[in-house]
Amino acid sequence: MATLTLHYENARQAQQLFDNDSNNLWLLKAELGVEATSREGWVRLEGKQDSVDRAKEVFRSLQDLLDSGQRPGKREFVQTIEMVKENGVDALKSLFEDRITTSPSKVVITPKTLGQREYIHSIKGHDVTVGAGPAGTGKTYLAMAMAVNAFTRGDVSRIILTRPAVEAGETLGFLPGDLKEKLSPYLRPLHDALMDMMPAENIQKHMDREAIEIAPLAYMRGRTLNNAFVILDEAQNTTDEQMFMFLTRLGYNTKAVVTGDTTQIDLPAQKRSGLIEALETLAKVKEVGLVKLEEKDVIRHPLVRRIIKAYEERRQCDQ
Repeated sequence: MATLTLHYENARQAQQLFDNDSNNLWLLKAELGVEATSREGWVRLEGKQDSVDRAKEVFRSLQDLLDSGQRPGKREFVQTIEMVKENGVDALKSLFEDRITTSPSKVVITPKTLGQREYIHSIKGHDVTVGAGPAGTGKTYLAMAMAVNAFTRGDVSRIILTRPAVEAGETLGFLPGDLKEKLSPYLRPLHDALMDMMPAENIQKHMDREAIEIAPLAYMRGRTLNNAFVILDEAQNTTDEQMFMFLTRLGYNTKAVVTGDTTQIDLPAQKRSGLIEALETLAKVKEVGLVKLEEKDVIRHPLVRRIIKAYEERRQCDQ
C-alpha cells in the first residue's frame, strides 16, 4: 500500500478541487481503488502505488483547471477520473497542453477528451476541418473558441458563423419581424457560444463593423471569403450542392470548420446530406482534416452519453 499527502495553500483550495463534496472522494475509491481523506489544506491518498499515482494526476489536472479560472464541479471531477481510468495518466496530462485563450476576461478553454484534442489539432493543422459527432461533443464550441483565438491574435480579420436555415425554412414567413428578426432565434446558439468567449460590448462592436458575422448559409452564395475564420454549423442539414457552394467560397488566409451530426438530419427524405457527402468525398483530400467525435466525447450530463449509446445500438439493430 502507498500513501501520498497533497498539500494546498488552505482548506478552501483543497475543497474546491473536489467541489467540497465527500461523495466525489468516494468516487476515487469506487473507480480507482483509492481511499481519499481531506482536512485542513491537505488531501491524503491511500491505495496501490499505480492507483495513487492516477489519483494524484486527477488532483493535479483539477488544480490546472482551477488555475485557469474555472472552478471544478462534479462534472469535471467525474470526467477527469473517467479519463485517467480509461486512457491513463499520460493521456490526461496531454489534454492540458492545448489551451485556447479567447479573451483576458474569459476562462481558458481546454479539450476535455482525447477526441476533442484531436479535433483541435486538426483545426490547427488544416485549412478545412470537418467535425462530425453527436450533440454535446463540443464541435461548435471548440471551433468557436479557435475562431475567437485566431481573431484576437490578428491571424484573421473576420469571423463568419453560418448555418443552413432548414428547420426554420418552412415557417419563416409566419414569424414576426424582418428577416434579421426572423432568423435571430435560429442563429442564437452561435451567438450564445460567442458570449462565453468575448465581452458582450466587444461582440456588438465587431458585429457593427461586420468583423463578426452570423448569417444563414444562403448569404454565402456568390462571395469569396478572404482572411476569415468561417464556421458552418449544423452541416448535416446542407444539401450536397450547398456544401459544395460553401467549400468553394474559401479565399486566401481563410480557415473553415464544418460541424454536424449525421444522426440529426432534417432534410426531406429524397435529399442527401451534404455532410455525409463531404465525409466520403473529402477523405481523399489529405489537406482536409476529418474528425469523427463519438459518444465518449460527450461533455454533458452523464445520462446523455448513455442515451446516445442506446439510440446508436437501436439504429444498428434496425439496419
